[in-house]
Amino acid sequence: MPISTVMIDQSQWQIIYDTGESHFFDIKSRDIAPGKLTKTLSAFANADGGELYIGVEEDKVKKTRTWRGFDSDEDANGHLQIFETLFPLGNDFQYEFVSMPGMPGKLLHVNVLKTQDIKYASDGVIYIRRGAQGLPVNNPDKIKLLEYDKGISSFENEKVSDAEIELVTDSEAAKLLTTHVVPKADPADWLRKQRLIVDDKPNIAALVLLCDEPQAVIPKRCGVKIYRYKTSDNVGSRESLDFDPITIEGCAYDQIASAVAKTTDIIQNIKRLGERKLENIEYPNETLHEIITNAIIHRDYRVTDDVHIRIFDNRVEVQSPGRLPAHITVENILDERFARNGKIVRILNKFPTPPNKDVGEGLNTAFDAMKQLGLREPVISEAGNSVLVSIRHEKLASPEDAIMQYLSENGSINNSEARKVTYISADYRVKAIFNRLVEREMIEQVPGTDRSTTRYRLKI
Repeated sequence: MPISTVMIDQSQWQIIYDTGESHFFDIKSRDIAPGKLTKTLSAFANADGGELYIGVEEDKVKKTRTWRGFDSDEDANGHLQIFETLFPLGNDFQYEFVSMPGMPGKLLHVNVLKTQDIKYASDGVIYIRRGAQGLPVNNPDKIKLLEYDKGISSFENEKVSDAEIELVTDSEAAKLLTTHVVPKADPADWLRKQRLIVDDKPNIAALVLLCDEPQAVIPKRCGVKIYRYKTSDNVGSRESLDFDPITIEGCAYDQIASAVAKTTDIIQNIKRLGERKLENIEYPNETLHEIITNAIIHRDYRVTDDVHIRIFDNRVEVQSPGRLPAHITVENILDERFARNGKIVRILNKFPTPPNKDVGEGLNTAFDAMKQLGLREPVISEAGNSVLVSIRHEKLASPEDAIMQYLSENGSINNSEARKVTYISADYRVKAIFNRLVEREMIEQVPGTDRSTTRYRLKI
Protein backbone atom coordinates (compact mmCIF):
# COMPACT_ATOMS: atom_id res chain seq x y z
CA MET A 1 0.00 0.00 0.00
CA PRO A 2 1.33 3.47 -0.81
CA ILE A 3 2.44 5.36 2.27
CA SER A 4 3.31 9.04 1.96
CA THR A 5 6.13 10.80 3.80
CA VAL A 6 5.60 14.11 5.55
CA MET A 7 8.31 16.46 6.78
CA ILE A 8 8.13 18.07 10.21
CA ASP A 9 10.28 20.67 11.94
CA GLN A 10 11.81 20.94 15.41
CA SER A 11 8.70 22.53 16.94
CA GLN A 12 6.51 19.65 15.80
CA TRP A 13 9.00 17.06 17.05
CA GLN A 14 8.93 18.90 20.38
CA ILE A 15 5.17 18.32 20.57
CA ILE A 16 5.69 14.57 20.05
CA TYR A 17 8.53 14.64 22.61
CA ASP A 18 6.45 16.44 25.23
CA THR A 19 3.13 14.63 24.78
CA GLY A 20 2.67 12.06 27.49
CA GLU A 21 1.30 8.59 26.86
CA SER A 22 -2.44 8.77 27.39
CA HIS A 23 -5.83 7.45 26.38
CA PHE A 24 -5.22 8.90 22.90
CA PHE A 25 -1.44 8.85 22.43
CA ASP A 26 1.38 6.33 22.51
CA ILE A 27 4.96 5.91 21.29
CA LYS A 28 6.82 2.67 20.64
CA SER A 29 10.30 1.53 19.68
CA ARG A 30 10.77 0.20 16.15
CA ASP A 31 12.23 -2.94 17.77
CA ILE A 32 8.91 -3.99 19.30
CA ALA A 33 7.42 -6.92 17.40
CA PRO A 34 4.66 -5.87 14.96
CA GLY A 35 2.30 -8.45 16.46
CA LYS A 36 2.64 -6.84 19.88
CA LEU A 37 1.91 -3.42 18.39
CA THR A 38 -1.40 -4.70 17.00
CA LYS A 39 -2.60 -4.80 20.61
CA THR A 40 -2.17 -1.02 20.81
CA LEU A 41 -4.00 -0.46 17.50
CA SER A 42 -6.82 -2.81 18.52
CA ALA A 43 -7.14 -0.97 21.84
CA PHE A 44 -7.36 2.45 20.18
CA ALA A 45 -9.91 1.26 17.60
CA ASN A 46 -12.16 -0.34 20.22
CA ALA A 47 -12.08 2.73 22.47
CA ASP A 48 -12.11 6.31 21.18
CA GLY A 49 -9.26 6.27 18.65
CA GLY A 50 -5.72 7.54 19.08
CA GLU A 51 -2.24 8.03 17.62
CA LEU A 52 0.80 5.78 17.64
CA TYR A 53 4.33 6.86 16.67
CA ILE A 54 6.69 3.93 15.98
CA GLY A 55 10.41 4.70 16.01
CA VAL A 56 10.73 6.65 19.26
CA GLU A 57 12.86 5.26 22.08
CA GLU A 58 11.92 6.21 25.63
CA ASP A 59 14.01 6.09 28.79
CA LYS A 60 11.41 6.16 31.55
CA VAL A 61 14.05 6.57 34.26
CA LYS A 62 15.74 9.60 32.69
CA LYS A 63 12.41 10.71 31.17
CA THR A 64 13.92 11.24 27.73
CA ARG A 65 12.84 10.30 24.23
CA THR A 66 15.07 9.64 21.24
CA TRP A 67 14.21 9.61 17.54
CA ARG A 68 15.30 6.26 16.06
CA GLY A 69 13.24 5.68 12.96
CA PHE A 70 13.19 3.07 10.21
CA ASP A 71 16.25 3.36 7.97
CA SER A 72 14.09 2.95 4.86
CA ASP A 73 10.45 2.47 3.90
CA GLU A 74 11.17 -1.21 3.24
CA ASP A 75 12.35 -1.71 6.82
CA ALA A 76 8.78 -1.04 7.96
CA ASN A 77 7.27 -3.64 5.61
CA GLY A 78 6.92 -6.21 8.38
CA HIS A 79 4.84 -3.77 10.38
CA LEU A 80 2.74 -2.56 7.47
CA GLN A 81 1.94 -6.05 6.21
CA ILE A 82 0.42 -7.23 9.48
CA PHE A 83 -1.25 -3.86 10.07
CA GLU A 84 -2.83 -3.96 6.60
CA THR A 85 -4.20 -7.44 7.25
CA LEU A 86 -5.89 -6.51 10.51
CA PHE A 87 -6.39 -2.75 10.12
CA PRO A 88 -6.69 -1.90 6.39
CA LEU A 89 -5.67 1.55 5.25
CA GLY A 90 -8.78 3.68 4.87
CA ASN A 91 -11.07 5.94 6.83
CA ASP A 92 -10.43 4.26 10.18
CA PHE A 93 -6.68 3.66 9.87
CA GLN A 94 -4.26 6.13 8.32
CA TYR A 95 -0.53 5.50 7.94
CA GLU A 96 2.27 7.90 7.06
CA PHE A 97 6.02 8.17 7.47
CA VAL A 98 7.36 11.19 9.35
CA SER A 99 10.78 12.61 8.50
CA MET A 100 12.82 15.46 9.91
CA PRO A 101 16.15 16.94 8.76
CA GLY A 102 19.01 15.72 10.91
CA MET A 103 17.06 12.86 12.46
CA PRO A 104 17.89 9.19 11.71
CA GLY A 105 15.31 7.35 9.64
CA LYS A 106 11.55 7.80 9.53
CA LEU A 107 8.87 7.41 12.16
CA LEU A 108 5.75 5.46 11.25
CA HIS A 109 2.70 7.45 12.34
CA VAL A 110 -0.56 5.54 12.69
CA ASN A 111 -3.76 7.51 13.24
CA VAL A 112 -6.66 5.37 14.45
CA LEU A 113 -10.30 6.39 14.61
CA LYS A 114 -12.95 4.69 16.71
CA THR A 115 -14.25 1.87 14.52
CA GLN A 116 -17.83 0.74 14.01
CA ASP A 117 -16.82 -2.91 14.44
CA ILE A 118 -14.64 -4.70 16.96
CA LYS A 119 -10.97 -5.02 16.04
CA TYR A 120 -8.81 -7.96 17.12
CA ALA A 121 -5.03 -8.04 17.63
CA SER A 122 -2.88 -10.64 15.91
CA ASP A 123 -3.19 -12.96 18.92
CA GLY A 124 -6.95 -13.15 18.36
CA VAL A 125 -7.73 -11.12 21.48
CA ILE A 126 -9.81 -7.94 21.71
CA TYR A 127 -8.12 -5.00 23.44
CA ILE A 128 -9.49 -1.68 24.61
CA ARG A 129 -7.64 1.49 25.61
CA ARG A 130 -7.97 2.58 29.21
CA GLY A 131 -5.75 5.47 30.22
CA ALA A 132 -2.25 4.81 28.87
CA GLN A 133 -2.61 1.06 28.43
CA GLY A 134 -4.41 -1.50 26.31
CA LEU A 135 -6.41 -4.03 28.32
CA PRO A 136 -7.63 -7.41 27.01
CA VAL A 137 -11.38 -7.92 26.77
CA ASN A 138 -11.84 -11.66 27.21
CA ASN A 139 -14.88 -11.86 29.46
CA PRO A 140 -18.03 -12.80 27.48
CA ASP A 141 -20.10 -10.17 29.29
CA LYS A 142 -17.50 -7.49 28.54
CA ILE A 143 -17.41 -8.51 24.89
CA LYS A 144 -21.20 -8.26 24.68
CA LEU A 145 -21.01 -4.85 26.28
CA LEU A 146 -18.41 -3.73 23.73
CA GLU A 147 -20.60 -5.03 20.91
CA TYR A 148 -23.47 -3.00 22.32
CA ASP A 149 -21.33 0.11 22.59
CA LYS A 150 -20.15 -0.27 19.01
CA GLY A 151 -23.71 -0.38 17.76
CA ILE A 152 -24.62 3.02 19.17
CA SER A 153 -24.57 5.90 16.72
CA SER A 154 -23.79 9.36 18.02
CA PHE A 155 -25.55 12.57 17.09
CA GLU A 156 -22.15 14.26 16.93
CA ASN A 157 -21.67 12.56 13.54
CA GLU A 158 -24.83 14.07 12.02
CA LYS A 159 -24.10 16.26 9.01
CA VAL A 160 -25.45 19.84 9.18
CA SER A 161 -26.55 20.44 5.59
CA ASP A 162 -27.19 24.17 5.87
CA ALA A 163 -23.75 24.96 7.36
CA GLU A 164 -20.75 25.93 5.23
CA ILE A 165 -17.36 24.34 5.84
CA GLU A 166 -15.75 27.78 6.19
CA LEU A 167 -17.43 27.98 9.60
CA VAL A 168 -15.03 25.30 10.83
CA THR A 169 -12.01 25.74 8.55
CA ASP A 170 -11.54 29.52 8.80
CA SER A 171 -12.35 29.99 12.48
CA GLU A 172 -10.01 31.05 15.26
CA ALA A 173 -10.53 27.68 16.94
CA ALA A 174 -9.50 25.85 13.76
CA LYS A 175 -6.35 27.95 13.47
CA LEU A 176 -5.44 27.21 17.09
CA LEU A 177 -6.02 23.48 16.71
CA THR A 178 -4.39 22.84 13.33
CA THR A 179 -1.19 24.65 14.29
CA HIS A 180 -0.84 22.26 17.22
CA VAL A 181 -1.41 18.93 15.45
CA VAL A 182 1.48 16.93 14.04
CA PRO A 183 2.20 17.06 11.17
CA LYS A 184 0.80 20.48 10.26
CA ALA A 185 -2.02 20.22 7.75
CA ASP A 186 -4.49 22.26 5.78
CA PRO A 187 -7.55 22.64 8.05
CA ALA A 188 -10.05 21.35 5.49
CA ASP A 189 -7.94 18.30 4.62
CA TRP A 190 -7.27 17.49 8.25
CA LEU A 191 -10.93 17.84 9.23
CA ARG A 192 -11.95 15.51 6.42
CA LYS A 193 -9.47 12.91 7.64
CA GLN A 194 -10.95 13.20 11.12
CA ARG A 195 -14.48 12.81 9.68
CA LEU A 196 -15.47 16.24 10.90
CA ILE A 197 -16.36 17.25 7.35
CA VAL A 198 -18.53 14.84 5.36
CA ASP A 199 -19.65 15.54 1.78
CA ASP A 200 -18.26 19.07 2.16
CA LYS A 201 -20.51 19.76 5.15
CA PRO A 202 -19.47 19.99 8.81
CA ASN A 203 -21.05 17.65 11.31
CA ILE A 204 -22.23 18.47 14.83
CA ALA A 205 -18.84 17.63 16.36
CA ALA A 206 -17.04 19.98 13.96
CA LEU A 207 -19.37 22.87 14.77
CA VAL A 208 -19.19 22.32 18.54
CA LEU A 209 -15.39 22.15 18.47
CA LEU A 210 -14.37 24.61 15.77
CA CYS A 211 -17.14 27.06 14.92
CA ASP A 212 -16.55 30.35 16.74
CA GLU A 213 -20.31 30.72 17.35
CA PRO A 214 -21.93 27.28 17.00
CA GLN A 215 -24.98 28.51 18.89
CA ALA A 216 -26.01 30.48 15.79
CA VAL A 217 -25.95 27.34 13.64
CA ILE A 218 -27.32 24.73 16.06
CA PRO A 219 -29.29 26.84 18.57
CA LYS A 220 -30.41 25.43 21.93
CA ARG A 221 -28.01 22.51 21.62
CA CYS A 222 -24.66 23.87 22.78
CA GLY A 223 -25.15 26.83 25.13
CA VAL A 224 -24.41 27.20 28.84
CA LYS A 225 -26.62 29.14 31.27
CA ILE A 226 -25.41 30.25 34.70
CA TYR A 227 -27.82 31.23 37.49
CA ARG A 228 -27.20 32.61 40.98
CA TYR A 229 -29.94 31.91 43.51
CA LYS A 230 -29.63 33.62 46.90
CA THR A 231 -31.19 30.73 48.77
CA SER A 232 -30.53 27.23 50.04
CA ASP A 233 -33.98 25.99 49.04
CA ASN A 234 -34.27 22.81 47.00
CA VAL A 235 -35.44 24.77 43.96
CA GLY A 236 -34.49 28.28 42.93
CA SER A 237 -37.23 30.79 42.19
CA ARG A 238 -37.49 34.01 40.22
CA GLU A 239 -37.64 35.91 43.51
CA SER A 240 -34.34 34.42 44.72
CA LEU A 241 -32.53 34.99 41.40
CA ASP A 242 -29.70 37.44 42.09
CA PHE A 243 -29.38 38.62 38.48
CA ASP A 244 -30.47 37.65 34.99
CA PRO A 245 -29.04 34.31 33.85
CA ILE A 246 -25.66 34.57 32.15
CA THR A 247 -25.26 32.91 28.75
CA ILE A 248 -21.88 31.42 27.81
CA GLU A 249 -21.33 30.76 24.11
CA GLY A 250 -18.45 29.99 21.74
CA CYS A 251 -16.64 26.80 20.74
CA ALA A 252 -16.36 24.07 23.38
CA TYR A 253 -12.73 24.93 24.21
CA ASP A 254 -13.52 28.60 24.95
CA GLN A 255 -16.91 27.82 26.46
CA ILE A 256 -15.47 25.50 29.10
CA ALA A 257 -12.84 28.05 30.15
CA SER A 258 -15.40 30.87 30.33
CA ALA A 259 -18.00 28.83 32.21
CA VAL A 260 -15.50 27.67 34.84
CA ALA A 261 -14.07 31.18 35.26
CA LYS A 262 -17.50 32.81 35.61
CA THR A 263 -18.76 30.18 38.04
CA THR A 264 -15.64 30.58 40.18
CA ASP A 265 -15.98 34.37 40.14
CA ILE A 266 -19.60 34.23 41.32
CA ILE A 267 -18.80 31.74 44.10
CA GLN A 268 -16.00 33.95 45.43
CA ASN A 269 -18.61 36.61 46.27
CA ILE A 270 -20.73 34.26 48.38
CA LYS A 271 -20.39 34.61 52.16
CA ARG A 272 -21.54 32.30 54.93
CA LEU A 273 -21.60 32.81 58.68
CA GLY A 274 -18.62 31.17 60.37
CA GLU A 275 -17.93 30.80 64.08
CA ARG A 276 -17.03 34.48 64.51
CA LYS A 277 -17.47 36.24 61.17
CA LEU A 278 -18.63 35.94 57.58
CA GLU A 279 -16.41 33.59 55.58
CA ASN A 280 -15.95 32.91 51.89
CA ILE A 281 -17.40 29.76 50.38
CA GLU A 282 -14.69 27.55 48.88
CA TYR A 283 -15.04 24.76 46.34
CA PRO A 284 -12.05 22.92 44.82
CA ASN A 285 -11.14 24.35 41.42
CA GLU A 286 -10.54 20.81 40.12
CA THR A 287 -14.10 19.81 41.03
CA LEU A 288 -15.76 22.73 39.26
CA HIS A 289 -13.49 22.37 36.22
CA GLU A 290 -13.97 18.63 35.76
CA ILE A 291 -17.73 18.57 36.32
CA ILE A 292 -18.41 21.54 34.03
CA THR A 293 -16.09 20.06 31.38
CA ASN A 294 -17.90 16.73 31.57
CA ALA A 295 -21.30 18.39 31.30
CA ILE A 296 -20.33 20.16 28.08
CA ILE A 297 -18.46 17.42 26.23
CA HIS A 298 -20.59 14.43 27.28
CA ARG A 299 -24.02 16.03 26.87
CA ASP A 300 -26.50 14.56 24.39
CA TYR A 301 -26.49 16.97 21.46
CA ARG A 302 -29.79 15.56 20.22
CA VAL A 303 -31.55 17.22 23.15
CA THR A 304 -32.56 20.83 22.51
CA ASP A 305 -31.49 22.31 25.82
CA ASP A 306 -28.53 24.11 27.35
CA VAL A 307 -26.17 23.04 30.10
CA HIS A 308 -27.43 24.72 33.28
CA ILE A 309 -25.15 25.78 36.15
CA ARG A 310 -27.12 26.86 39.23
CA ILE A 311 -25.22 28.44 42.10
CA PHE A 312 -27.04 28.36 45.45
CA ASP A 313 -25.88 29.52 48.88
CA ASN A 314 -24.99 25.96 49.91
CA ARG A 315 -24.34 24.11 46.65
CA VAL A 316 -23.62 24.25 42.92
CA GLU A 317 -25.76 22.22 40.52
CA VAL A 318 -24.59 21.32 37.02
CA GLN A 319 -27.28 19.89 34.75
CA SER A 320 -26.33 18.30 31.42
CA PRO A 321 -28.90 17.39 28.71
CA GLY A 322 -29.37 13.68 28.05
CA ARG A 323 -29.42 10.61 30.26
CA LEU A 324 -26.32 8.57 31.06
CA PRO A 325 -25.19 6.70 27.92
CA ALA A 326 -24.98 2.97 27.22
CA HIS A 327 -24.15 0.90 30.32
CA ILE A 328 -23.19 3.86 32.52
CA THR A 329 -25.27 4.24 35.68
CA VAL A 330 -25.19 6.51 38.72
CA GLU A 331 -23.74 3.56 40.65
CA ASN A 332 -20.86 2.67 38.28
CA ILE A 333 -20.04 6.05 36.73
CA LEU A 334 -16.74 6.39 38.64
CA ASP A 335 -15.55 2.94 37.57
CA GLU A 336 -16.88 2.50 34.02
CA ARG A 337 -16.02 4.49 30.89
CA PHE A 338 -18.09 5.42 27.85
CA ALA A 339 -17.74 8.48 25.63
CA ARG A 340 -21.06 9.40 24.02
CA ASN A 341 -19.24 11.97 21.89
CA GLY A 342 -15.97 10.23 21.10
CA LYS A 343 -14.91 12.69 18.38
CA ILE A 344 -15.49 15.72 20.57
CA VAL A 345 -13.56 14.13 23.45
CA ARG A 346 -10.66 13.05 21.22
CA ILE A 347 -10.28 16.25 19.17
CA LEU A 348 -10.68 18.54 22.20
CA ASN A 349 -7.80 16.64 23.77
CA LYS A 350 -5.57 17.82 20.88
CA PHE A 351 -5.94 21.52 21.76
CA PRO A 352 -3.11 23.22 23.67
CA THR A 353 -3.65 22.66 27.41
CA PRO A 354 -6.81 20.63 26.81
CA PRO A 355 -9.60 20.96 29.40
CA ASN A 356 -10.07 17.17 29.31
CA LYS A 357 -6.40 16.39 29.89
CA ASP A 358 -7.04 13.39 32.15
CA VAL A 359 -9.40 11.52 29.85
CA GLY A 360 -11.62 9.10 31.72
CA GLU A 361 -10.47 10.29 35.16
CA GLY A 362 -12.19 13.67 35.40
CA LEU A 363 -15.00 12.70 37.77
CA ASN A 364 -12.63 10.75 40.00
CA THR A 365 -10.43 13.85 40.20
CA ALA A 366 -13.48 15.96 41.07
CA PHE A 367 -14.57 13.60 43.85
CA ASP A 368 -11.06 13.27 45.31
CA ALA A 369 -10.62 17.05 45.38
CA MET A 370 -13.78 17.43 47.49
CA LYS A 371 -12.52 14.85 49.99
CA GLN A 372 -9.13 16.57 50.23
CA LEU A 373 -10.90 19.81 51.16
CA GLY A 374 -12.95 17.98 53.77
CA LEU A 375 -16.22 18.25 51.83
CA ARG A 376 -18.75 15.58 50.96
CA GLU A 377 -18.63 13.95 47.55
CA PRO A 378 -20.81 15.37 44.77
CA VAL A 379 -24.13 13.62 44.22
CA ILE A 380 -24.98 12.42 40.71
CA SER A 381 -28.57 11.74 39.69
CA GLU A 382 -30.70 11.46 36.59
CA ALA A 383 -33.47 14.04 36.46
CA GLY A 384 -35.85 13.48 33.56
CA ASN A 385 -33.86 13.61 30.34
CA SER A 386 -30.72 15.02 31.96
CA VAL A 387 -27.90 14.27 34.38
CA LEU A 388 -27.64 16.43 37.49
CA VAL A 389 -24.47 16.77 39.58
CA SER A 390 -24.95 18.47 42.94
CA ILE A 391 -21.78 19.83 44.58
CA ARG A 392 -22.80 20.56 48.15
CA HIS A 393 -20.76 22.65 50.57
CA GLU A 394 -21.11 20.19 53.45
CA LYS A 395 -18.30 19.08 55.70
CA LEU A 396 -17.39 15.41 55.97
CA ALA A 397 -17.87 13.67 59.29
CA SER A 398 -15.00 14.28 61.71
CA PRO A 399 -12.21 11.67 61.59
CA GLU A 400 -13.33 10.40 65.00
CA ASP A 401 -16.93 9.97 63.80
CA ALA A 402 -15.76 8.22 60.63
CA ILE A 403 -13.66 5.74 62.64
CA MET A 404 -16.48 5.04 65.12
CA GLN A 405 -18.93 4.49 62.26
CA TYR A 406 -16.50 2.05 60.61
CA LEU A 407 -16.09 0.13 63.86
CA SER A 408 -19.85 -0.16 64.36
CA GLU A 409 -20.12 -1.75 60.92
CA ASN A 410 -16.90 -3.81 60.72
CA GLY A 411 -15.83 -4.68 64.25
CA SER A 412 -12.18 -3.61 64.10
CA ILE A 413 -9.92 -1.18 62.26
CA ASN A 414 -6.21 -0.63 61.61
CA ASN A 415 -4.22 2.46 60.62
CA SER A 416 -4.43 1.81 56.87
CA GLU A 417 -8.20 1.33 56.94
CA ALA A 418 -8.63 4.44 59.07
CA ARG A 419 -6.64 6.55 56.61
CA LYS A 420 -9.03 5.50 53.85
CA VAL A 421 -12.25 6.34 55.71
CA THR A 422 -10.93 9.64 57.12
CA TYR A 423 -9.12 10.73 53.92
CA ILE A 424 -6.01 11.44 56.00
CA SER A 425 -2.78 10.42 54.27
CA ALA A 426 -0.38 10.64 57.24
CA ASP A 427 -0.29 7.54 59.46
CA TYR A 428 0.99 9.51 62.48
CA ARG A 429 -2.12 11.72 62.40
CA VAL A 430 -4.37 8.66 62.48
CA LYS A 431 -2.29 7.21 65.31
CA ALA A 432 -2.90 10.39 67.30
CA ILE A 433 -6.66 10.05 66.72
CA PHE A 434 -6.55 6.45 67.92
CA ASN A 435 -4.72 7.57 71.08
CA ARG A 436 -7.37 10.23 71.80
CA LEU A 437 -10.19 7.72 71.38
CA VAL A 438 -8.40 5.24 73.67
CA GLU A 439 -7.91 7.96 76.33
CA ARG A 440 -11.63 8.72 76.15
CA GLU A 441 -12.31 4.99 76.62
CA MET A 442 -14.25 4.83 73.34
CA ILE A 443 -12.00 2.23 71.70
CA GLU A 444 -9.37 -0.28 72.79
CA GLN A 445 -6.54 -2.24 71.18
CA VAL A 446 -7.50 -5.72 70.03
CA PRO A 447 -5.63 -8.22 72.26
CA GLY A 448 -2.81 -10.04 70.50
CA THR A 449 -2.14 -7.26 67.98
CA ASP A 450 0.77 -4.85 68.16
CA ARG A 451 3.08 -2.73 66.01
CA SER A 452 2.40 -3.43 62.32
CA THR A 453 -0.63 -5.63 63.13
CA THR A 454 -2.27 -3.27 65.64
CA ARG A 455 -6.05 -3.15 65.38
CA TYR A 456 -8.67 -1.37 67.46
CA ARG A 457 -12.25 -2.19 68.43
CA LEU A 458 -15.05 -0.50 70.33
CA LYS A 459 -14.45 -0.43 74.10
CA ILE A 460 -16.00 -3.48 75.70
